[in-house]
Amino acid sequence: MATISSTTGTLNAPGSGSGLDVNGIVTKLMGVESLPLTKLATTEASYQAKISAYGSLKGALAALQSSLSSLLDAKSLRGASASIADSTIASVSTGSGAAPGSYSIQVDQLAQAQKIASDGFAAVTDAIGTGTLTFDFGTTVGSKFTSSGTGAKSVTIAAGQNTLTGIRDAVNAAAIGVTATIVNDGGTSGNRLVFTSNTSGAAGSLKVTVADDDTTHLDASGLSQLAYDPAGTAGNGRNLSQKVEALDALLVVDGISMSKASNTVTDAIQGVTLSLTKKSAGVPTTLTVTGNSSGITSGVQAFVKAYNDLASSISSLTKYDATAKKASILTGDSAARLIQTQMRSLLGTTAGPADGAYTTLSQIGVSFKVDGTLSLDSSKLSAAVGSNPTGVAALFAAVSNASDSLVTSNVVGTQTKTGTYAVNVTTLATQGKAIGAGLAGLTIEAGVNDSLTATVNGTVATVTLAAGTYASATALATEVQTKVNGALSASGLSVAATQNGGILTLISATWGSASTVDLGGTAVTAASGPFGGSASSTAGVDVAGTIGAMTATGSGQTLIGASGSDADGLYLLVNGGSTGERGSVTYSQGFAARLNTVLASLLGNDGAVAASTDGVKKQITDIGHRREQLNQRLAKIEATYRAQFSALDSLLTSMNATSTALTQQLAALPNFNSKNQ
Repeated sequence: MATISSTTGTLNAPGSGSGLDVNGIVTKLMGVESLPLTKLATTEASYQAKISAYGSLKGALAALQSSLSSLLDAKSLRGASASIADSTIASVSTGSGAAPGSYSIQVDQLAQAQKIASDGFAAVTDAIGTGTLTFDFGTTVGSKFTSSGTGAKSVTIAAGQNTLTGIRDAVNAAAIGVTATIVNDGGTSGNRLVFTSNTSGAAGSLKVTVADDDTTHLDASGLSQLAYDPAGTAGNGRNLSQKVEALDALLVVDGISMSKASNTVTDAIQGVTLSLTKKSAGVPTTLTVTGNSSGITSGVQAFVKAYNDLASSISSLTKYDATAKKASILTGDSAARLIQTQMRSLLGTTAGPADGAYTTLSQIGVSFKVDGTLSLDSSKLSAAVGSNPTGVAALFAAVSNASDSLVTSNVVGTQTKTGTYAVNVTTLATQGKAIGAGLAGLTIEAGVNDSLTATVNGTVATVTLAAGTYASATALATEVQTKVNGALSASGLSVAATQNGGILTLISATWGSASTVDLGGTAVTAASGPFGGSASSTAGVDVAGTIGAMTATGSGQTLIGASGSDADGLYLLVNGGSTGERGSVTYSQGFAARLNTVLASLLGNDGAVAASTDGVKKQITDIGHRREQLNQRLAKIEATYRAQFSALDSLLTSMNATSTALTQQLAALPNFNSKNQ
């Protein structure tokens, strides 16, 4: 019998011993199933690259907007510098509005602050007296003192402050506009108390009134030793002596004589500040103001560079390489195309005042090149700036001018349209006020008619007027103003107290319907009080009128262009004048102003860049959701594969076991061939 032999085939695999590589098979199958995940990752990477590209685009736009900052204000662009031939008599500086020119300057007198001094004392600790010192400011001509009405200031000298040093410290601590010092002249009784007005000029002259605790207020003893009334005499109200007279600065500019309270003169020549240092001895010197074009030139250069950087950025992000047949990250992107189109369109039009010296960029040397960037002809720009810096400034900045000298125009926001707007004022703004019913009672008695409650613009100030008999209604008005303003100082409000024919009026410093003054207290109700028994109040009114034939909104002295109209955002300060037609306001936007508006829109939260970026971010978020769903699906597929191949593994294992058993059984059968031999 022939011998039957059997070979058992074995599949090697971990686990059940079937030899089937379940892990390897499932891994390869899942690699195929996971191909959509790879595609999602590639797509997500391209979206992330787009976000990065939008970030680069946004940065270039922001840099362009930043470069416009120096070109937006026409006044700052029209810079100037000044010099003075004789720098020993004054130094000079320029600000907004300075116009090139030459001026003759002659300084005849310097301004100075008044100084008044006491008699000498042996020691700074010598007792003088107690009571109240009241300082008033005004003008002294001969022996006549006229108060400026800015308000008298009082300082109480208590028992512990009655020495020279104590009075000095008390006055200085009060910060009332007077500086107290002690000067020793070297004599036996050489210590003198000196009061110096902190305000230079003739109107800063001092008058010192004393309420002496010894009840005698004018003599040369006690605190009244410090009384100073130019109309008094020594020992009778004028017990201090003047050491330095209060003087105004006197100067002559181009043959025009003028006086100024300070040696710092800001209003003699528009935009020029003179700091006077000495008299010019009757010999005039020359002040020269020259235009400074560097600000305009550097601003235009910065703008051209920033624009070209933006243009290069857009080109790099959107170009298509025809040779390599490869697109850039933003090739065909709508946001990039929009930005490029808007920039080129805006800069290719006219801007600035319609009647301006320049209306196009090419007129000052800025033009487009073939590749879409800007070229700058420096020589042409320098010539334009040198001949007409104001015209160049108007080509870039927003300019608003009112024909009426009492109307000041300003633009808030970007909604105002270029144009000329007629101005008509139907109502002028007024201030809230309270007017006394009769002649002011000049004698104020404690507890009788000294209490005053003033409600100013809704803020309450309760004060007590100093008792005594006042020399005039003007002096009493000064006391009322000083006390009320002192109580209102923390709120930032103030009033002015005036008198007309002996009748007092208290006026709020603010304008419009929010301006009110209401009075109460014994100072008002008492017939002998400063308001003659009662006071009538009148609230202020807002300015009213039209801008461009459209009803404007009034707020105090400011007329505001109607919302939604072409004049929306136009603010006009009407500083007095008359009602009726008040000329016109012309508003124009130069290239920088218009470009700034467009850039603000593009870079805003609702702008093209933000919208595109948000759109890509949403797509990335959607990819995340799709990835999550696909991972869940793949997990199920993998589980199915593993279940199927595990079942196959079990089947193969069983079959291998059967094969082994059969092989063993066959091997145990008798060898018939051997027996038959």
